[in-house]
Amino acid sequence: MNNSAFVLMLAASMVAATPIALAALGELLAERSGVLNLGVEGMMLIGAVVAFQTGTKTGNLWVALLVGSLAGAALSAVHAVLTITLRASQIVTGLSLTIFGTGLATFVGKSIEGMPLAVDFRPTPWGPLADLPVIGPVLFKQDPIVYATIVLGFVIAFYLRRTRTGLSLRSVGESPATADSMGIPVALFRYIHVLLGGLLAGAAGAYLVLGQVPSWSQESTTGGLGWIALALVVFASWQPVRLLLGAFLFGFSRQLNFFLQGQGVAVPAELLSMLPYLLTIIVLVVWGSRDLRRRVGAPDALGIAYVRDER
Repeated sequence: MNNSAFVLMLAASMVAATPIALAALGELLAERSGVLNLGVEGMMLIGAVVAFQTGTKTGNLWVALLVGSLAGAALSAVHAVLTITLRASQIVTGLSLTIFGTGLATFVGKSIEGMPLAVDFRPTPWGPLADLPVIGPVLFKQDPIVYATIVLGFVIAFYLRRTRTGLSLRSVGESPATADSMGIPVALFRYIHVLLGGLLAGAAGAYLVLGQVPSWSQESTTGGLGWIALALVVFASWQPVRLLLGAFLFGFSRQLNFFLQGQGVAVPAELLSMLPYLLTIIVLVVWGSRDLRRRVGAPDALGIAYVRDER
């Protein structure tokens, strides 16, 4: 085995894990409030195409990232209104959001299909630390968004466990009626965290075209990563730090295909390519059991609309 190639694969796995982790952290916040949003894929696509067009016109990566994130948040606002205020089915609305987001992104991005982007996020070496064997390229030679995502995961973990607002959020997801009786504004908490979920999903899509492959293609930009992010939340039992580790596992499984092919391993490329999606299907099947979901830490009120008069 080529050790340098393996180290490069580990470093690439960090990059591949970043958009999955960003989208999954956003979905985790939404689900902690009791709102299931299956529209992650659509929000990522909208974030990607808007960020690409913004980056092309401005040449500013940070502006492109911000605008792409806001585009994802705008789409999630539709989901929030329909599910929180109008109490529509969260599953149906989320799936509709994915279909709508995919169609809108395809329409908006038709004129830029396959075009390259002149600017993208580049690795920022940490001086001598980047030259350390193995951990240097993996941990100390990544772009700023990779580091920001890791920090964000720990910040969210602290927020949920150690802050009054985070504990209130968890109570809204577990028992909105009880939270309401304690004076916690259930609808406001759900709105804020669904919008944050959309913001991070948009940022994940934006990072795909700004930090991974600087081009736009509706067929391959996200490639089902939104569904992987949904499964990752369950896989991590709604725990942010565990989610970061799971994201690396999914990123590693995506890069393993290219590594083994480069090493000449006689395994069908199609089989290796389907590994992350096979893992996603398994997790989603497990998620279908409500009893099992409760045992692994799912919020009790997840997917259930709250009607104040029915306390």
